Amino acid sequence: MRLFYYGHQSSSSHRQRAARLRRAWNEHRLLCYAALLGVVGGLGSQLFVLILDFAERLLLIGLTGYRPPEPGTLNPEPVIGPLSLWLIPLATTLGGLFSGLLVYTFAPEAEGHGTDAAVEAFHFKGGKVRPIVPLIKTFASAITIGSGGAAGREGPAAQISVGVGSMLAGLLRLNDEERRILILARMAAGLAAIFRSPLGMAIFAVKILYSGMAFETEALIYTVIASVIAYAVNGLFAGWAPIFCFLKQFTLPNPLSLRPMPS
Repeated sequence: MRLFYYGHQSSSSHRQRAARLRRAWNEHRLLCYAALLGVVGGLGSQLFVLILDFAERLLLIGLTGYRPPEPGTLNPEPVIGPLSLWLIPLATTLGGLFSGLLVYTFAPEAEGHGTDAAVEAFHFKGGKVRPIVPLIKTFASAITIGSGGAAGREGPAAQISVGVGSMLAGLLRLNDEERRILILARMAAGLAAIFRSPLGMAIFAVKILYSGMAFETEALIYTVIASVIAYAVNGLFAGWAPIFCFLKQFTLPNPLSLRPMPS
C-alpha cells in the first residue's frame, strides 16, 4: 500500500510539473517564435540582397554599363558608360516587362508598393498570405530595382516578410491574433536587417498599420525582439556600419540658421 501511495504521488508530481511547463510554453512561445523570425529575417535579407545584386549586375551594369553609386558614401559618384544614357530606358523597360509578367501570371496580389498589401493582410485577411506571394515578390522586386526601376526596398521587404511570417504561422497552426503578431515581428525583422535600424523598424512595424496616432502596442515586445536579432544576424554578414554616412563633425553655431529661408 505504501509503495502504491508513493508511486501515485510521484506520478501526480510529474503531471503537475508537465502542466506547469505547458503553461509556461503557452505564455512565452510567441517570444520564441519572434526570436526565430529574427534569425529568418536576418538570413532572408541577405538572400534578397544577393538576388538584387545579381539582377543589378546582369541588367543595369551588364546591359547598360551604368554602375549606380554605392550606399553609405558621402560623395556618391556613379559610373556612366558611353551608351548608358541610351540603354538605361531599355533596361528599365525590359525589367518592368519581366516583373509584370511574373506578378500578373502567378501572384497578382504582389503588385504595387508592398507595404499597403502588408497592411491589408493584417486588417482584412487575418494575416494570411498565399505562400507563392513572397517568392514572386522577391524576384519581381529584384528585377525592377536591379534594372533601374523607380522602386525601393521598404515595400518589397515588408510584403515578403509578411508572407514568410504567415507561412510560419500556418505551419504552427496559430490563431488569427497570434498570426497577426508574428507577421508584424517578421516585418520588423526584415526591415531592420535591410535598413540596419532595429529599434526604428520595431516601432515602424506597429505604427504603419494605422493612419492616425495609434499603435499595435501588444506586438511591440515581439517586434523589438525580432528586429534586434535580425539586425545582429545581418551584421555578421554585412557589418555593423550604418547605411547612411554623415559628417563626423557637425556644429550649429547659430540656431537662427534653421529658420525658413525666403523663396
